[in-house]
Amino acid sequence: MLTQDKTFDRTHFTQTQLPKGEYENCTFSRCDFSNGDLSGCKFINCSFRDCNLSLVKLNHTYLQDAKFNDCKMLGLRFDTCSEFGLAFSFEGCQLNHSSFFRLKIRKTVFRNTQLVEVDFTQTDLTSALFDNCNLERTHFEQTILEKADLRKAYNYSIDPESNKLKKAKVSLANLPGLLDKYDIDIEL
Repeated sequence: MLTQDKTFDRTHFTQTQLPKGEYENCTFSRCDFSNGDLSGCKFINCSFRDCNLSLVKLNHTYLQDAKFNDCKMLGLRFDTCSEFGLAFSFEGCQLNHSSFFRLKIRKTVFRNTQLVEVDFTQTDLTSALFDNCNLERTHFEQTILEKADLRKAYNYSIDPESNKLKKAKVSLANLPGLLDKYDIDIEL
C-alpha cells in the first residue's frame, strides 16, 4: 500500500497500528506510536513532528530522508532498521537509551537533542553534526567521528584511542571529555 502526501494529525497508533506500507512525503504531527510496531514500513521523505515514538519496533523499517522534530523517541533500536538508503535528522528530540550500533549514518544532523546513554558503538558518524546535544553517558567505542562537529555538544566522554577522531571539531571547553580516562584535573 502506497500513501503519498498525506498528513496524519493527532492520530493515536497505540490501539490500532499504522498500516504496513510505503509512506512518501507524509507528515505525522502530534501522533502517538509508543510501544507500537513500524517493522517493515517504508518512510521516504517523511516528517515527524511532536510525535511519541518511544519503544517502537523498527525491524527492517526503511527510513530515507526522515525528519524528526520535537519527538520523544526513547529506547529505539535504529540498528534494526533497513540500512539501505538510511538517512534521517533530529531536532529537539529525546533519543535517550537508543541504539545506532554499527550503522553507517554519515552527515546525520542532531540538533538540540538529548542523547543520554545512547549506543554509538562501531557507528560511522563521519561529518555528523551534534549541535547543542547532551551526550551524557553515551557510548562511543570504535566509532568513526572523523570530521564530526562536536563543538556545541556537551557531557561527552570519548576515548581518542578507541575511536577515530581525525579532523573532528571540538571546543576548548569540552576538551576534558576527550581526556576523561586519564583522570586529569583540567582548569580552563
